Amino acid sequence: MARKSVSNRQKLSFRIEPSQRALKPRNPVAVAAKQRAAGPHRKSNAANRQAKKRELIRVLRQNGHGD
Repeated sequence: MARKSVSNRQKLSFRIEPSQRALKPRNPVAVAAKQRAAGPHRKSNAANRQAKKRELIRVLRQNGHGD
């Protein structure tokens, strides 16, 4: 006769509606970080250096010193 018991892989599980599921506890650090106002972003030193170099080349070309 065939074995009719539930095997280890086929455990019975209860289905719970999404409205009945308990919410995971919130991370208090993440909540505090999200509520904190973010400051303005700044260009890196390399970006500032490149911008100044481009500005210098543009000024030199306007004055007739460039190629």
